[in-house]
Amino acid sequence: MSDVLAEFRAGERPDDVGLYLADSFVEDDRLERFGEPVDGGVLIVVDGESGRNAFEAATGTDAMTFAGSAMQREGEIDADLTGGGCPDADEEGDHAVQFVFAFAEERNEEVGGIYEEGDVIHAYARCACGTAYSDRWVAGER
Repeated sequence: MSDVLAEFRAGERPDDVGLYLADSFVEDDRLERFGEPVDGGVLIVVDGESGRNAFEAATGTDAMTFAGSAMQREGEIDADLTGGGCPDADEEGDHAVQFVFAFAEERNEEVGGIYEEGDVIHAYARCACGTAYSDRWVAGER
């Protein structure tokens, strides 16, 4: 794992976003220049604006619009951002993660809940079945 990815997962890069794009969804070898090849795809951690633009270019969807729709459904997204558990996995079909958009939010004791415990990773995924879902966790606890 690269230092940048480790820092992102630890919540130490709140101005950056993390993107995972599965090979089955995006077949563009050029993306590897911007990120880290991982089993089944590429993982990219870049500054927020560049990341949102890259997400839109790769998926055809505005990142924040996607996050807003994915927030309606909870699922489980792996801490390494490369997989997860689709909330519709009990239905027939392919349930592999196509892409993930994630960011870190700094600790905020005034908000309460998990935000009191530390920096929080917000992650939004789209499954091959079409379901969009979200997950969040305290950085470094997964």
